[in-house]
Amino acid sequence: MSLKRYIPKRPVASYHHSPSPQDLPHMNFRSFVEALKEDNDLVEINDEKDPNLEVSAIVRKVYESDGPAPLFNNVKGMHNGLFRMLGAPAALRSSKESRYGRLARHLALPPSSGMKEILDKMLSAQTATPLKPNHIESGPCKENKVFGHDIDLTKLPSPLIHKADGGKYIQTYGMHVVQSPDGKWTNWSIARAMIYDNRHLVGLVIEPQHIWQIHQLWKKEGRDCPWALCFGVPPAAIMAASMPLPAGVTEAEYIGSMTGTALDLVKCESNDMWVPANSEIIFEGSLSITETGPEGPFGEMHGYVFPGDTHDWPKYTVNAITHRDDAILPVSACGRLTDETHTMIGPLAAASIRQLCQEAGLPVTEAMSNFESQVTWVALKIDTAKLRRLKTTPKEFAKRVGSLVFNDKVGYTIHRLVLVGDDIDVYDFKDVMWAFCTRCRPGDDEVFFDDCKAFPLIPYNGHGSFSPIKGGKVVSDALLPVEYTTGANWQAADFENSYPPEIKDKVNAEWKAMGFE
Repeated sequence: MSLKRYIPKRPVASYHHSPSPQDLPHMNFRSFVEALKEDNDLVEINDEKDPNLEVSAIVRKVYESDGPAPLFNNVKGMHNGLFRMLGAPAALRSSKESRYGRLARHLALPPSSGMKEILDKMLSAQTATPLKPNHIESGPCKENKVFGHDIDLTKLPSPLIHKADGGKYIQTYGMHVVQSPDGKWTNWSIARAMIYDNRHLVGLVIEPQHIWQIHQLWKKEGRDCPWALCFGVPPAAIMAASMPLPAGVTEAEYIGSMTGTALDLVKCESNDMWVPANSEIIFEGSLSITETGPEGPFGEMHGYVFPGDTHDWPKYTVNAITHRDDAILPVSACGRLTDETHTMIGPLAAASIRQLCQEAGLPVTEAMSNFESQVTWVALKIDTAKLRRLKTTPKEFAKRVGSLVFNDKVGYTIHRLVLVGDDIDVYDFKDVMWAFCTRCRPGDDEVFFDDCKAFPLIPYNGHGSFSPIKGGKVVSDALLPVEYTTGANWQAADFENSYPPEIKDKVNAEWKAMGFE
């Protein structure tokens, strides 16, 4: 790669003039960036910033203050259009009115949409007809091409995200593309990867994730797995890649049915993978079935870095890079609340858990993985009228729910299910904690599951006293016994329930005049 100094061009391109569906913000990362700008949810930084910790420090402070997304137009060491950076692409906003606006923009929803509307949109494709993608000859991701020995990953301005990380993690918000040997299943997913040397990445390929399953299929064939890694993909695509869809489901078709627009795909230059045509950057190559390298440590989604925590994981070989002019690399500096590993992984797992429970005939109406739990919990709202018709007991019901969820891939990252009643808003952690702390008797109202797969990235698993890959899961029943038999027999002591409508209306009408905000 040439080391010619790169001078940034116009930061983002407008999509105002009769856009095609492929140019809308949920279908085009560049247009998504422009939409954030229009929402006053973007800060463009034109001064040179160092990818060695400085960029990530800014991104991390954005997460912890719910600030606007930072677009770094002048990254130290960038050349030939590789690359600018967008931090915090799916983080929260400080505005109460558009708290989840960045996520909503991923799905063509109004920025004022709540988490329920976002998750309902993600699940809408479950009942829609799959819409196959368009296979086209070329696209914006082909504007620049680099091959073979001209590639040197170590010269890219890849971010060092946390000072204790084991390397530079270029892959934090990109999308891996792999396909089963028979060509029947193409999987898109997100898994971290760091620069290993000039032509290789190394990263997590962890059981039971779908990338691991396909990797195992290629091992049986005795051949390396063809692979691509796409950065700056259509926002709807990265949402689908984050969702624990069933094995065999092709994300490209799911996106089509969810958005009503067939996704444009182009074929890679060096293998037979098909990738989103308007992606910002594409790495092409293979995932080795034999070669591994040390990876980590890395500051993960639960908010910890364990220095020296290095493990061998498979190597990815990069044979080609294609990219747009003025390419933008999305970056997630994950850790403590609230970043993409919380806003996307937890809620999307909760949406899939809700779907699984409903398909099994369980009276679950809503599900949410609250951020405050570092997305290790999911609260399940139960229709208690339907629950009573089941004529079940608390223990039987908890066992039924836990056995279903914890033995399915959708429950892999979740370690506590909290069952709550009709009066609880599962999207409000204060509500969930009120029920959990006052209605669930420790131990007696809980059922533990010791034989289920554990998520080793949670510190109490990977760095605790027990098995890192098994057990540690629980259903906490925050339904009082009467909710199984005759129904709730209490009244909440709060503003909503403790006063008649005329008093509440009077207080609300006079609130600001009394001096309150």
